[in-house]
Amino acid sequence: MSPRPPDSIDADIARALAEDGADADLSAAAIPPQRPIEARVIAREAGVLCGCPWFERAFAAVEPGIRIDWTHGDGDAIGANDTVCTLSGPARGLFTAERTALNFLQLLSGVATATRACVDAVAGTGVMILDTRKTLPGLRAAQKYAVACGGGANHRMGLHDGAMLKENHLHAAGGIAAAVNAIRRAHPTAPLTVEVETLGQVREALAAGADRLLLDNFALADLRTAVAETAGRAHLEASGGITQDDLAAIAATGVDSISIGALTKHVRALDLSLRFAP
Repeated sequence: MSPRPPDSIDADIARALAEDGADADLSAAAIPPQRPIEARVIAREAGVLCGCPWFERAFAAVEPGIRIDWTHGDGDAIGANDTVCTLSGPARGLFTAERTALNFLQLLSGVATATRACVDAVAGTGVMILDTRKTLPGLRAAQKYAVACGGGANHRMGLHDGAMLKENHLHAAGGIAAAVNAIRRAHPTAPLTVEVETLGQVREALAAGADRLLLDNFALADLRTAVAETAGRAHLEASGGITQDDLAAIAATGVDSISIGALTKHVRALDLSLRFAP
């Protein structure tokens, strides 16, 4: 099933249009108010399309009379020189909303494209590719939607839907056992992940009853040992500076998932261009 777009789209668009000063577009005065125009969006490189709802609502918020006809949808693979959609309507509205609409389409397509490449790298292994909370401020829901369109899975949306005890938590709480016990008392049904950096900590977290272990910067041999010793008692997530080139070898160790902050943090927008007809 295709992922459901988040409820934050209209707020994203309103914020972006306000940032761009769309209600006071000085350049629009050069164009007669109702002059019609046609345009199309062309992919300059191959990738995965994402962000169509943001693109549509950016234009609708500025000029409801603009029509958009899609040849591809969110999650679809697109090739270089493919026409992604065609547009027609009043020229002023098209020019005013163009940059905001393309910003979302390019950004989210970039996230989906990077995710798909990682998903393809572990195909057939059963390993999930996960995002993280390392997202662009204010765009978490949008970026996590793009990850899902690329075939990845969403980690927790925020601090409210799962506990994760990282190095600083463990230090401040007095160790793994103390931290886990405190979480279990306060939130007995909450999913609980413990970040571990050594095999000794793997054993300690397992003994404390963690649901999930985040194996931070483990060598391949240590990942294999952790998989063998855990024997399905906890979900094992590999993490820590992982690149696409590392994925196949890490997936082969038998971990359950691999989280990659770069999917949403180190974003390279997909090259899409809006071209107006003569």
